[in-house]
Amino acid sequence: MDPNLHAYGLLSGSFRPESDLVALRTLLRHRARLLEHRAPHILHMQKALLQMNLQLSQVLTDITGETGFHIIRAIVNGERDPNKLAAMRNHRCKKDENEIAKALTGTWRQEHLFVLEQSLGLYDFYTEKISACDTQIGKNYGAIRPDWKSPEVLEQFTSEHLPRKRLAKNAPKEGEQIRIHLKRICGVDLVAIPGISVPLAQTIITEIGTDMSKFPNEKHFCSWLGLAPKNEISGGRILVSHTLKTRNRAGQAFRLAAVSVMRADCVFGAFYRRMKSRLGPAQAIVATAHLIARVVYRMLKYQMEYEPLNVSEYEKRFRDQQIKYLEKKAAKFGFQLAIAST
Repeated sequence: MDPNLHAYGLLSGSFRPESDLVALRTLLRHRARLLEHRAPHILHMQKALLQMNLQLSQVLTDITGETGFHIIRAIVNGERDPNKLAAMRNHRCKKDENEIAKALTGTWRQEHLFVLEQSLGLYDFYTEKISACDTQIGKNYGAIRPDWKSPEVLEQFTSEHLPRKRLAKNAPKEGEQIRIHLKRICGVDLVAIPGISVPLAQTIITEIGTDMSKFPNEKHFCSWLGLAPKNEISGGRILVSHTLKTRNRAGQAFRLAAVSVMRADCVFGAFYRRMKSRLGPAQAIVATAHLIARVVYRMLKYQMEYEPLNVSEYEKRFRDQQIKYLEKKAAKFGFQLAIAST
């Protein structure tokens, strides 16, 4: 490609967030790749156990939990007694010791024990690297825009005043502190939006930045995210309407946020269920992600905190809107709506 095309204004520059967020974005992308590389080794451990007829995955929801790792590490260290292994269960396990002991009666083949040991070592290796990456991310947060918010504002926004959200298993341990950093950097609390967790919020901020002036309006913003339909129009008629395939990480984060509110008792959950009855589940997720993206755009651009709306209030507004539309439609044809007598 001719480099002079940029000089003559024939090519538009690609989007890039603020320079101080680019380094943080690189570290977060690297952390995501480490999680992807670690995940196959969990499957390798599970397969090695199944090859020895150890049905640990049938009695534990997650073999990488506290009970699962205690048992696996004991097996690697040479313990073979099913009763002693079952005694390592956490008191919150649904299965009792007898059921776990029955599931841990196997063949103990040496080749599969070797595979189990190797897979556990690789899992621990990647876990160590993820922990080091989290430490570096924390250092970067401390260096980004340290004077953007006054101490008085930050004192009011502490972990004691934050509504708690359940953290995912692979989420960073310092979730509350990261949330405070994001509040300081953005000026608003994106985690207050239903469906957006701390990991999703930091992914969104590092991918889109905090300067919304680069997007003329929220429609351009949602189109760049891949959350707006591409309409193929001919003769004034829409022939095909579909969203384009995209690998935009911010758009994927908004889709994950939409998935997490499908059954939630919030405005976005009610909107998803209404869209699902009309468009189907796949398009309803995109529509809900589009709505959440609009809220994030307005919060960042106008520095407005999220104010939750009651679901009943949302349903009432939608009902009033539908009634107003029907009255207008009826008046167009010379009719008048009347309330049916009960």
